[in-house]
Amino acid sequence: MKVFWTKRARKSFDSIVVFLLEEWGEASARKFLRLTLRLIELLKEHPHIGKEEKAIEGLRSFVLTRHTTIFYRIKDEKVIVLLKFFDTRQNPQKRLK
Repeated sequence: MKVFWTKRARKSFDSIVVFLLEEWGEASARKFLRLTLRLIELLKEHPHIGKEEKAIEGLRSFVLTRHTTIFYRIKDEKVIVLLKFFDTRQNPQKRLK
């Protein structure tokens, strides 16, 4: 299965990495990157592992860390579309915007 990153997913991911670099250092940023890559490999093998979001049909989420949730869709059972990396400390209303 292929993985496609939307612009919003890339931007939200990059923002988290920059924050980690600035606040916690390179080791934390690298750890987050490794964890993200492992999750993506897991999603390729088991795309339905994420929780179905009831608010929007076809939307799934997966908790990457206690502060980060990934939102994604499965397109035609062939492509995983990463939509957003959401910092769970934000207002929950922002998670799907």
